[in-house]
Amino acid sequence: MTRTVFCKKYQQELEGLSSQPFPGPKGEEIFQHVSKKAWDEWTAHQTRLINEKHLNMMDMQARKYLTEQRDKFFSGDEFDMAEGYVPENKDK
Repeated sequence: MTRTVFCKKYQQELEGLSSQPFPGPKGEEIFQHVSKKAWDEWTAHQTRLINEKHLNMMDMQARKYLTEQRDKFFSGDEFDMAEGYVPENKDK
């Protein structure tokens, strides 16, 4: 049976993650309130931000920036987009 959560991004009951994405209270909060769909979308967006903005993940400021963007992404606030990113046209 698939685990479901009420996703805070999509405001509906969706399939949940199979495990916490990382340890600690924030990882537990994401596990309890973020769907697999929203998490997968975030990880793809995070990758675009890292690549487009040339973020160094050893830099605490870059990690703090991504944490802020992740919180905005899941809460429905405005979040930064990767400049120059054009979504793939899946209608082709």
